[in-house]
Amino acid sequence: MEIERRDFLKTTGKAITAGAAALALGGKILGANDRVRVAICGVRGRGNDHIRSFPRVPGTEIAALCDIDENVSSQRIGEIEKAGLPKPKSYVDIRKLLEDKEIDAISIATPNHWHSLMAIWACQAGKDVYVEKPCSHNTFEGRQLVRAVKKYNRICQHGSQSRSNPGMLEAIQHLSDGTIGDVYMSRALSYKWRPSIGHATEEPVPAGVHYDLWTGPAPFKPFTRNRFHYNWHWIWDTGNGEVGNQAIHEIDIARWGLGVGFPVSVSAMGGHFMFEDDQETPNTLNAVFYFDAPNGKRKMMELEVRHWITNHEAEIGTGAYGASAVPPAGLTAAPGTAKKPADKQASLGPKDAKTNTVGNLFYGSNGYLAIDGYDAYKTWLTDQVEPGPHGKASGDHYANFIDCVRSRRAEDIHSPILEAHISTTLVHLANASYRLGRTLKFDPATEQVIGDDEANTLLRGTYRAPYVVSEEM
Repeated sequence: MEIERRDFLKTTGKAITAGAAALALGGKILGANDRVRVAICGVRGRGNDHIRSFPRVPGTEIAALCDIDENVSSQRIGEIEKAGLPKPKSYVDIRKLLEDKEIDAISIATPNHWHSLMAIWACQAGKDVYVEKPCSHNTFEGRQLVRAVKKYNRICQHGSQSRSNPGMLEAIQHLSDGTIGDVYMSRALSYKWRPSIGHATEEPVPAGVHYDLWTGPAPFKPFTRNRFHYNWHWIWDTGNGEVGNQAIHEIDIARWGLGVGFPVSVSAMGGHFMFEDDQETPNTLNAVFYFDAPNGKRKMMELEVRHWITNHEAEIGTGAYGASAVPPAGLTAAPGTAKKPADKQASLGPKDAKTNTVGNLFYGSNGYLAIDGYDAYKTWLTDQVEPGPHGKASGDHYANFIDCVRSRRAEDIHSPILEAHISTTLVHLANASYRLGRTLKFDPATEQVIGDDEANTLLRGTYRAPYVVSEEM
C-alpha cells in the first residue's frame, strides 16, 4: 500500500518530548553544545567526501569508520589524524558498529546493494541515517526503509544534495510559480564520459578485504576487480548502472520540478554500445515516464543516459552557468579518488568537447528552464526565447541533516526518505523495462506493476542469508 506523504510527515515530524528524544538517541539528550557523533560506512569513494564534509558542520565528530577493506580504512584514519581531528574507531562489520551506544548517526556510502539493509538495521538500532543515492537496490527494500524510518521515528536524509542548494530551490520555485507557464514535460540528462572496464579474471581476494561481508545480500561469486571497487556499479547484483549512479540525481530533480509522484507508465530502451567488456548494465538508455498529475493533467518525463560523445543542450556542461562549487576544505582527496579532468566540466572551456552534460530541462507553455548540475539554472521565455531569470547558489546538505538530528524535526529534512524512495523507484522501473523489453504499467497505490509477475519479481530482489531485508516492518 502506498504510504501517504502527509501521514508520513505527521508521524516522523511530530514534536517529541525530551524523554523521547533521549530514548531516540540512546539515552542521551543533545544540547546545543553537544557533539553529534557520526559513523561513516564505506569510505573509499563517496564516503571520503563524507569524511571531508561532516567535520565542517559545527558540533559534529567522525566517531567511527566502517569498511570491509582494512587497507582503505587504515589510510582514511591516517588522513583524519593528519588533519588534526580525533582518531575514530574502526569497524569492519556494520552489525558491530551498530552496537556502539556512543554513535548517534551513520552515513552510508557503500555499494548500492547494502544501502537499504544498513539503513534499516541502523533505524532498528536507534541511529539516525544519512544514506547515499540510490536509497535502494530494488523497490521492495526502498518501501521497507520508508516504513522503518517511520516505525522507529528516525531522522533520515537521502544524498540528493541538490535539494539543499538555494539555486535549485529558486529554480523549482520558478517552475511552480508559472515563470515558464504550464510545465508539461521534463528531461533528465546524464551524459558522462565512461571508458570501457575491460575484462577482469578471477583472482584471490586481496589481503585485508572481507569479501563475504562485502558481498552481503548479493549472490556470492568469485572475486574479480570488475565486481569490486567502483565497477560494481555496472553489475546487476550490486549496482543499478548509470541510471542509479549519476542519473538518479537528475531523475529526482525532474520529478520534483514536475510536481509529481509515482508514474503510471514506463518504457525504456537502450543497450551496451561500443565496448566488449564485463559491464552488464546499459551505457546508453532512453526512458519515458508518464504521470497523472494532481491537477488532472498528465505529465511526461524523459530520461537520457549516454556514455560517450554528446552535444551540450542549453549550454549545460560548458561552464556557461558559472564555476563549480569549491570542494570542502580540510581533508584532501586521497590518491586515486580525485575526479578525472572530464568530470571538472566548469573548469573546461566551452570549446572543449570532452565534458559531461549533466542536468535537466523543463518545458512549459511560456518557455523553458535548464539546470546545469545541482545548483545553477537559466530560463528562456516566450516564443522569442528571450533570456529570463537565472541563478546559482550552493548549500550544505550535511548541515541540514545534523540540524535535524538535533531538533528531531523530520519535516525540516531537505531530502526525506519517502521522496527518495519515489524517485529511486523510477530508477528501478526504467531498468526493469529495459531488461524485460516492454512497457510497464504501474499502480501508485500498490506500488506494483499491473499484470506483470515477472516485473514484480525483478523489482522485489533476492537476499543471501543472513543479510535479508525482512517482510515484517
